[in-house]
Amino acid sequence: MKWTNYRLGDLIEIKHGYAFSGTYITQEDNGIVLVTPGNFRIGGGFQEEKCKFFNGDVPEEYILRPGDLIVTMTDLSKNTDTLGYSALVPKSSRTYLHNQRIGLVKMKTDCVDYKFLYWLMRTHTYQRTIANSATGATVKHTSPTKIYEYQFNAPEKNVQKKIAGILSAYDDLIENNQKQIKLLEEAAMRLYEEWFVNLRFPGHENTKIVDGLPEGWSRKKLIDIAEITMGQSPKSEYYNDRQQGLPFHQGVTNYGYRFVIDETYSTSYTRIAEAGSILFSVRAPVGRMNITKNKIVIGRGLAAINHREGLQSFLFYMLKNRFYKDDLIGNGAIYASITKAALHSQEFLIPCDNLANEFNNVAKSIDQQITNADRQIILLQQARDKLLSKLMNGDIEV
Repeated sequence: MKWTNYRLGDLIEIKHGYAFSGTYITQEDNGIVLVTPGNFRIGGGFQEEKCKFFNGDVPEEYILRPGDLIVTMTDLSKNTDTLGYSALVPKSSRTYLHNQRIGLVKMKTDCVDYKFLYWLMRTHTYQRTIANSATGATVKHTSPTKIYEYQFNAPEKNVQKKIAGILSAYDDLIENNQKQIKLLEEAAMRLYEEWFVNLRFPGHENTKIVDGLPEGWSRKKLIDIAEITMGQSPKSEYYNDRQQGLPFHQGVTNYGYRFVIDETYSTSYTRIAEAGSILFSVRAPVGRMNITKNKIVIGRGLAAINHREGLQSFLFYMLKNRFYKDDLIGNGAIYASITKAALHSQEFLIPCDNLANEFNNVAKSIDQQITNADRQIILLQQARDKLLSKLMNGDIEV
């Protein structure tokens, strides 16, 4: 099979985005997403979990279209993990804005397939080439000129399309599992709200109201029902990315949709969160939650929360109902950070033990389905990434 050498600059041009005013950037989901480097996954691809939104005037020419190919031109991570990686703008009811430091890729020729290029720009070899030519100390930058210089070999166009199709099929399966996780979590949240907010729990018709509460219910502080460990960061000299020690987290940087992603490790164990703990962000964005899969070390930006009676699923949805939006607690108070005392003293309406256990059993079953779907996503990602390099190198014939 014939493979031809190409230079990206002969195939594409990259358009810079618009400098949208920070005055109109908001955390509130109004359906208008300001695309930032945070929307790029490590390894490439678009992630919706870290969206910022915009509520000002929008120049028409900076509205992205579904399927547009974009690249990130700036990277704040320590290891330059996402610089240069590509993503496709999602097909969604949301509007996506072409922000500065995001490059919009336009084809100059059709000799190379568009989707094939998308996958090429998700390869480790390409990304490391771009990262190694980056400028800047803390914040790394690249430019269209540097991306244009990248050279690669590609097969005939019909084979390119087949390669892109194989890899995209994996992404479709991953997306289906991600949608399933979201739907399952929404179902559990609706059940929590129905039982414990709207008070239409099983047997509510025959339950007496005593002092304004269903009989057997009470108001309790979080510390009365949960063990709370506030994080404390080890010295940075103990950090590493070689998987020595325990995974270390001190903020939301490595949050996934549901479970944290272990990348940084520490050989100094200051404060520990056990596997299955709820991680709660105590600094902006306050109240964002994830769950640990393994025992980890937690730094000062996080707290680990565990139910004293083991009703972890009940606790998760109770907290999620209260801290339903970043920095905004259910009573309307806005926090740039939350102290240990303020977190401990958060008051909740707690149902009788039988009802809490009944909900926990239902939610625990849902959470197990979420865990299974997440495990499937990881397996699919691993299989896709192995295929990606082999297909792009011609090690596997299509």
